[in-house]
Amino acid sequence: MNRRRYLRGVAGVGAVGAAGLAGCLERLGFEEESAWANPPLVEDRPDAVYLPASREEMGMYGMDSDGDYALGLSYTFPHRFWTVEATSEGKQLVEVDADDSLHLMLTVWDRETDTVLPVDPVIEVLRDGSPVDAGISSPWPMISQRMGFHYGDNIRLPGEGEYTARVRAGPVSADRTGAFDGRLESAATLEVDFEYSRSSINGLSFQTIDEERRGNRGALPLMSHGDGGDSDGAGDGSGGMPPMGQGPPIDDLPGESLGTERSGDAAITAIRTDAERFVGSDGGEYLAVALRTPYHGISLPLTSLSAALERDGSVRLEERLTETLDGEFGHHYGLAVDDLAAGDRLRVTVDSPPQVSRHDGYETAFFEFEDVTYTV
Repeated sequence: MNRRRYLRGVAGVGAVGAAGLAGCLERLGFEEESAWANPPLVEDRPDAVYLPASREEMGMYGMDSDGDYALGLSYTFPHRFWTVEATSEGKQLVEVDADDSLHLMLTVWDRETDTVLPVDPVIEVLRDGSPVDAGISSPWPMISQRMGFHYGDNIRLPGEGEYTARVRAGPVSADRTGAFDGRLESAATLEVDFEYSRSSINGLSFQTIDEERRGNRGALPLMSHGDGGDSDGAGDGSGGMPPMGQGPPIDDLPGESLGTERSGDAAITAIRTDAERFVGSDGGEYLAVALRTPYHGISLPLTSLSAALERDGSVRLEERLTETLDGEFGHHYGLAVDDLAAGDRLRVTVDSPPQVSRHDGYETAFFEFEDVTYTV
């Protein structure tokens, strides 16, 4: 069914309590400019990635490119999400507002490697060449089970019609090695023209998840744009679908894997390599730590990690890991070390959780981390 039909049923039979409705119930489902309501939220949620109560189709407005950067502009229903603060407050719920028009999503990636980029984009929405107050300027970095890593927010538009999204993306602040070395050091301006209509939002498909499956550990499939279908995770900017932020398969990474551990329900993999681009010509080794979501392997950016190396019961090195983009390893956190010996123990600590907003199914995961250890 579509979202409008579902919400009309909610208003008619009282399937969702008043606390779950973001707009005015008297308007819900009966006017073209109806207010929105949040779908049900799973009550008994684990501190882990879980199956939410519903899944939504997402539409594609278009793409643009400028130099090394590419942009995909997507949309779906306005809906709730949780922002994450690097403070004791943790996360903050953002409810749907009755005036929200849609949820706008930006994916920015590198055209050469198809790597989704953490770039802090700035967006301006134009109508007839003039800016409009859409309630958005710096969209939130986000993760969702359907869209992977992206930037987005609920926005308000003054009416139906044609608009332009003008996005300033870059430069990339993370360290860059390999195929990224010397690139993505400046900003780019990208534009996508789109037409907003309420019918296009209301016509998106909306499905509830069986009650016996809601809250179980797992994740919805990644979105395949345009038909509401499922993706095999191979979104690479071709075929009208942006990449989703998945890291390269662990088994394909060069070097020696020290193993994958789970903490905070994230998959944390440590790999050692002596590639010269990491350690220079004087030798040594490099530790690459991949921090990813379970099930889909979405790289988790904007996280603070540190590592300690222990030998014979003594800590010989303790340093912060550096957020890095590499052509082979993709997004990861790295540290160069002088040498590693058999029996050395590597301890990885997540000092602050990923500073990315979360949609349903991710908002309870990736917060409480225990240290993970690996043996060389």
